[in-house]
Amino acid sequence: MLSFFNRKNKVTDISWLGVDMHSHILPGIDDGSPDVATSLRFVKSLQELGFDQLICTPHIYRELYPNTVETISAAKAALQEALDKENILFKLGAGAEYMIDQDFSLQNELCPLDQKHLLIEMSYLNESPSISQTIFDIEIKGYKPILAHPERYTFYFRDITRLKRFKEKGCLLQLNLLSVLGYYGKDVKQLAEVLLKEKMYDLAGTDLHHDKHLNVLKESILSGKLYDIIGSYSFKNQELFSSILV
Repeated sequence: MLSFFNRKNKVTDISWLGVDMHSHILPGIDDGSPDVATSLRFVKSLQELGFDQLICTPHIYRELYPNTVETISAAKAALQEALDKENILFKLGAGAEYMIDQDFSLQNELCPLDQKHLLIEMSYLNESPSISQTIFDIEIKGYKPILAHPERYTFYFRDITRLKRFKEKGCLLQLNLLSVLGYYGKDVKQLAEVLLKEKMYDLAGTDLHHDKHLNVLKESILSGKLYDIIGSYSFKNQELFSSILV
């Protein structure tokens, strides 16, 4: 484990968040990690940075990544086997990130993050016409919806009214850590800052796909920069998810 404080008392790990509840590191099933070796390396790096639990969330998007409970379970099992072979003790879970489009159906077997929470996303360019109804339907089904990275949706840059309505309906909002670092651009960073100021976020995740993501995260965490920006924010990652993984 990395030192929590350096000589200047900067927080230089991410144990304050603890649980990463959004990543794409399961091997070979979406646009994230291509193989087990890469996935294993990602897990080691995240553990060294201070995460002690990880919920993998591969895309379920029929046009590009038509994953199912079975494909996700198989990929998780392959990664867990690799961890076990190297005697790496790390709590590993799996859910999915669902694209809300015409193919999304609550009639299919679902892959939530736990027994309660379902991670959803939309196109970055256009709001899903059915998003409000889908949020309602997910809750009727007995799940709590989590909208991934709302700061990345261009149609909310000038007006967060809809996001406030989603919150009022019980939808949780999840910040991408890279957003506050300017990785996705100035507009995304600015919206993230507004949502943080308004205390609208409930959760945060890496949304890790590849080494470029990992390298930016490493630099910001080890320098203490990420903690300085959002370390005092009351994210609910540990409160909601630390007890679900074994």
